[in-house]
Amino acid sequence: SVLLCKAEDSESCLTAPQLETLRQIYDGVADTKGQKIFPGYTPGAEMSKGGWIDWITGKQPGTSILAFFGSQYFSNMVYSQPNWDYKSFHIDDAVKMADEKTAQALNATNPDLHAFANRGGKLILYHGWSDAAIPAMNTIQYYRQVQSVMGRKKTDSFSRLFLVPAMQHCSGGDAPNTFGQDGHSARSAPDRDIYAALERWVEKGTAPSHIIAVKHENNNPSAPITMSRPLCPFPLIAKYKGSGNTNEATNFVCAADKN
Repeated sequence: SVLLCKAEDSESCLTAPQLETLRQIYDGVADTKGQKIFPGYTPGAEMSKGGWIDWITGKQPGTSILAFFGSQYFSNMVYSQPNWDYKSFHIDDAVKMADEKTAQALNATNPDLHAFANRGGKLILYHGWSDAAIPAMNTIQYYRQVQSVMGRKKTDSFSRLFLVPAMQHCSGGDAPNTFGQDGHSARSAPDRDIYAALERWVEKGTAPSHIIAVKHENNNPSAPITMSRPLCPFPLIAKYKGSGNTNEATNFVCAADKN
């Protein structure tokens, strides 16, 4: 609310309609009965390169990546109307028809993973907190649903979720964001490579207690490392030990968030 324009509109404030739009982006999507359909975005990527400007707002109305995905999905895959106008969108009808037409092929939301776990499968999930494409809370909610259906002990026996502070969609961002997740880099130690960690868990039964993420200068993989930080299995977070360089992972420990 401190961003609300006190006088005329300017680049340093938001009008009441702009502020309401911002609240809706943070709050997520609900149907007409108030039932939450999809979570909103967490603060942090509004102005960063590769964040909201690319995915959510666009440089001009209707030019964002999500505007393209959304309009093309509903016009071509749901309504089969190439000239469909997004202004005719009605949340209840749209969700119902989308589920009927594409849920069986597209949804990956089943939290009952007993068959996968019982045959020895291991699953590591990760998500960047500054992902402007898919809200991080979506992955957290799914992981909690798995815990609810299968129990925490069973879930811990085959699955881990790692949240990456300030990381954008799959990579990028202003903090440590490289930990072997691209699948193409040379395998390094399991505590620094998510694929190596998964491989070790499957073959040797050792679950990852943490994974070290690093940030390269200008996000260039061939450039020097400028920062490192441990990624912790949810719901643990990386906490500073109280001494040492805050840009070095060795000065952090995975611990419960008491806030």
